[in-house]
Amino acid sequence: MITPNPIKRLYVCALIFTLFACKNEVKQSIDLSGQWSFKMDALDLGEDEKWFNHKFQETIELPGSMAENGKGNDITVSTNWTGNMWNDSLWYKDPKMKKYREKDNVKVPFWLTPNKHYVGAAWYQKTIQIPESWAHKQLELYLERVHWESTVWVDGKKIGRQNSLGTAHRYLIEDKLKAGEHTLTIRVDNSVNDIDVGLDAHSISDNTQTNWNGFIGDIRLSAKAKVIIEDVKLYPNISDHTVKAVIKINNDAEENIQGQLTLQAKFKGENHQSVAEYTEAIQIGETQEFIVNYNMGKDAKLWDEFNPNVYEMKLTLETDAGVDTKRVDFGMRNFKADGTIFTVNDRPVFLRGTLECAIFPLTGYPPTDVDSWDRIFKIIKEHGLNHMRFHSWCPPKAAFVAADKAGVYLQVEASAWTTIGDGQPIDRWLYKEAQDIIDAYGNHPSFVMMAYGNEPSGENHKAYLKDFVAHFKAVDDRRVYTGAAGWPLIDNLDFYNNSKPRIQGWNQNLNSIINAKPPQTEFDYSSIINSTPIPYVSHEIGQWCVYPNFKEMSKYTGVLKPKNFEIFKETLQENGMEKLADSFLLASGKLQALCYKADIEAALRTKGMAGFQLLDLHDFSGQGTALVGVLDAFWDEKGYVSPEEYRAFSNSTVPLARFKKRVFLNTDTLYVPTEVAHFGESNLINVTPKWEITKSDQTIFASGAFNKQDIKLGNGIGLGSIKQSLSAIKKAEKLTLSVTIEYFKNTWDFWVYPSQVEPISNKNELRVVRKLDEASINYLINGGHLLLNIDKGDIAADKGGDIAIGFSSIFWNTSWTKEQKPHTLGILCDPEHPALSEFPTEFHSNWQWWDAMSHSNAIILDDLPEGLNPIVRVIDDWFKNRKTALIFEAKVGKGKLIMSGIDLHTNLDNRLEAKQLLHSLKTYMASENFSPQTEVPVNKIKDLLNYK
Repeated sequence: MITPNPIKRLYVCALIFTLFACKNEVKQSIDLSGQWSFKMDALDLGEDEKWFNHKFQETIELPGSMAENGKGNDITVSTNWTGNMWNDSLWYKDPKMKKYREKDNVKVPFWLTPNKHYVGAAWYQKTIQIPESWAHKQLELYLERVHWESTVWVDGKKIGRQNSLGTAHRYLIEDKLKAGEHTLTIRVDNSVNDIDVGLDAHSISDNTQTNWNGFIGDIRLSAKAKVIIEDVKLYPNISDHTVKAVIKINNDAEENIQGQLTLQAKFKGENHQSVAEYTEAIQIGETQEFIVNYNMGKDAKLWDEFNPNVYEMKLTLETDAGVDTKRVDFGMRNFKADGTIFTVNDRPVFLRGTLECAIFPLTGYPPTDVDSWDRIFKIIKEHGLNHMRFHSWCPPKAAFVAADKAGVYLQVEASAWTTIGDGQPIDRWLYKEAQDIIDAYGNHPSFVMMAYGNEPSGENHKAYLKDFVAHFKAVDDRRVYTGAAGWPLIDNLDFYNNSKPRIQGWNQNLNSIINAKPPQTEFDYSSIINSTPIPYVSHEIGQWCVYPNFKEMSKYTGVLKPKNFEIFKETLQENGMEKLADSFLLASGKLQALCYKADIEAALRTKGMAGFQLLDLHDFSGQGTALVGVLDAFWDEKGYVSPEEYRAFSNSTVPLARFKKRVFLNTDTLYVPTEVAHFGESNLINVTPKWEITKSDQTIFASGAFNKQDIKLGNGIGLGSIKQSLSAIKKAEKLTLSVTIEYFKNTWDFWVYPSQVEPISNKNELRVVRKLDEASINYLINGGHLLLNIDKGDIAADKGGDIAIGFSSIFWNTSWTKEQKPHTLGILCDPEHPALSEFPTEFHSNWQWWDAMSHSNAIILDDLPEGLNPIVRVIDDWFKNRKTALIFEAKVGKGKLIMSGIDLHTNLDNRLEAKQLLHSLKTYMASENFSPQTEVPVNKIKDLLNYK
């Protein structure tokens, strides 16, 4: 039944339908892509000087940006970037960066560098040909994505001005143009004027997509019928298999008009099955809203991440004025908050998400084609994710279409990261921007969450956001709303997006869970979740860095160049370590993946938690260069963790284990409770979870099975506990526990050391000291074997003492965070080095290194002989690239030295790893293998220490 709004039933004789039967459905549009005339307006003189009446001499290809066309200014020290510098502003005065501030060698370390940069007005002009059939018709100019503010003139007459960042700019040309040639002029201004969305908002910032100038996507001019379907909103109801269609019809015929409205849904899957057609006669006033309750039938397919069933609703309006057709994608789904969790179609769902911060290095702007977004969503799903948050921006239509097909839940934001609620123009603009986004993309089933933007500021932001949320919840209930990503908590939110549930927070430094507490997997965030009565999605978890992948540099063939990578690579070369670049990448990458696993599993262990949002699955190219992705900025793998490995701990079903500790003696009994987070398509029936412990050589140490059981949807679901004696382990060894439920498998490494170690022969031929005093020096230079293991704090500040070492990787990056700790990216070693023969290790950090990293100083070797290669390196921050070590060996005088930046003497009875590492080093020093080749003067060793 169709109901005009206000509700009024109309019964029209069926004979009128014959009036429309022979009318043809006609789509009339002109594609305006191609060559345009162009002129920059850096001084903003164009409007005053009436450039809309001028002809421009330069040309430009559209769709595209100025930078893509080589238009704009060269990068200089004076470039006026759109983005806050924070600590990156040191680049302008740092003596070490002087050479990168010189003309023709300008390189900035804080984000990618565009080939051209321009902020201001630019003018675009095209001659258009109006066909005879369009004469005296109303026309619409459609610009799919403009950056940013557009003003349009036709034949010198101003049509209007628009400034949406997230939706198309549509201009109605009401003056009826004659057939023939006309001049279309568009002024685009990418300046931040009265609408301040924030310099770091990813909708405009040079941190990510760049503050480009131009327009992309579809650029077209269309002839409009006098009576058209202006807007359609589809509200699915999965309980009664109906869709409420709210249809706005615009009538410019200057009289009431009779018509026939037809709706038909069609499944867009393989069989393209159509639903029954619905037709009714209507009478249309000037502008009118009609409501249709369309029956999808009892076999309607629902939409979710497992079955992304998309329908197309075709609406046809036939009147004396012509035929108008609109096609709208939608899905039968219901996404809502239920206590502290979300449900989709009444089934629990856990959001496993990543951010997308408008990072597109080839173009500097987001793609408007579906194929590009298909690839991105395919990749995140291959990594076990089901959700994407668009941080302070809204993607083009193509992203929604692709997410609909892929079954990805989207959080969309109204293009801002700024100060709100203080009565500035941004306050009103945000309401319009949000409404435009809902109007443009609200029918897409993937669009399930919305916020104003990111981390608001302003004295009145909380009150403003409370009203903002209340307004849009009343306007459109097809999704859930929060005020902002990050904060604040307000009593009318549908969900809360906050950063407390993560293992490393902003400014926690070495006081975070991962750096302050010995390795274990027992903790969760129940206390946080239980005190918050709505779904809690953790905000921007992870932010774990990896060393730059310099092989990636060749991919930057578009408008953005990796000048930041060039700086990092050059400093590595200057410090003589270029050959180690790949090793630094792989070793730090293994640590990065381990940190993400710990972060994600903690969220999955938390019963009642609604989900997490990673920052990020791929690299963030700005804000100091935040290499936080296991994928690069192009969404490509870096080579140290595969999608299969990643989704083992981030998937719809993930087995979990609660280890009280990671390191055991062989006199201990391993006891590990296990559980599962299961948010699959349905319950698992009659499954038998299995467990297995393997040694490093892949032989099975122990195995077993839990009781056969049904596993319902949810998390915190116990599987059973593993209890296993470790007495059969006779030497130090890494073991791996795996728990498998059908084809879902997850693993955890742990270490077992013997309670009694083999006695060291010739141990009297070496000496272990904690201070390099005169007696130790004399012993060493006269032929002794000396192990110097320092007290933490003994290394001179300029020799590594001011480098903060923690177990984890660097958080975000040291530049943007102003040197938040830790400052390093884990270890790099040769696991076959005989000094480590009794301390099983890979070439990278793993949990058995937590104790060492927590009781150590880095040692800078830059002033020591070039050939000195450490036994255990520390991978330095890529901004500095110092040659840093934890353990090295050298010839000193007639003696042999191992110097350890790790404290191997304090509280050893409670530090099993330190005790075992000390044993391994001593065993090596007492053997014939101990033969350091590089000679270091004793005064150079003394210079490393802050005491004499």
